[in-house]
Amino acid sequence: MRLPTIATLWPTISQTADEEGWPAAKTLATLFEHEVAERVRRRIGRHLTEARLPGGKTLDTFDFGAVPMVSRARIAALAEGDAWLGQGTNILCFGPPGVGKTHLSSALGHALIDAGYRVLFTRTTDLVQQLQTARQDLRLAAAIEKLDKYHLLILDDLSYVQKSQAETSVLFELISARYERRSMMITANQPFGAWDSIFPDPAMTVAAIDRLVHHAIILEMNTDSYRRKSAQARNTSSKAEPTAHPN
Repeated sequence: MRLPTIATLWPTISQTADEEGWPAAKTLATLFEHEVAERVRRRIGRHLTEARLPGGKTLDTFDFGAVPMVSRARIAALAEGDAWLGQGTNILCFGPPGVGKTHLSSALGHALIDAGYRVLFTRTTDLVQQLQTARQDLRLAAAIEKLDKYHLLILDDLSYVQKSQAETSVLFELISARYERRSMMITANQPFGAWDSIFPDPAMTVAAIDRLVHHAIILEMNTDSYRRKSAQARNTSSKAEPTAHPN
């Protein structure tokens, strides 16, 4: 019957039920509660594996104090998924390198998987290369359709994609295919005004931005680099340590 947890726990729970005089309904409810809980645990494990999220980057480890313009309450609401994922709303995260854009996007991904959603995290350059290969093999439509199983597609470091590297129109086709249906979260170091370096022509740049912002939540993380501040703090701390002198 494909109830492995019940098969495993049946002897122990039935013995407890006999000893404590449980009614049949309680015994069955207890067994099925364990079965359902174990299925949820296994599903989350599978979805975490396929999501390819960076390790350790969760909401618990994100330093909201270092990025005061990002509201903890707002991110907590987004972490529940619900309405915005159902409407195909996008999240666009802007800021210079080192402010925690990748950490925040990964943290949201972890939280959404816990909430029962499917997520895929990828560097934008890697996905563009995969889609370019699919186009060459005449299976681009199938490759984009395969990504539909993910409620949220996280594209990290969009700004590193350059139209001179290859035919990045595949990125536009992905954006168009997911428009108003499936959500994307995009991190970028550059504002919209610099995106003409990504797409093959200005008209495509405008069209891509229009589709992304039509239903979008924009997170501005314009602050000093967290990595740089951490490095400076470590450097200051090491200089403050007294030098040991030999006797």
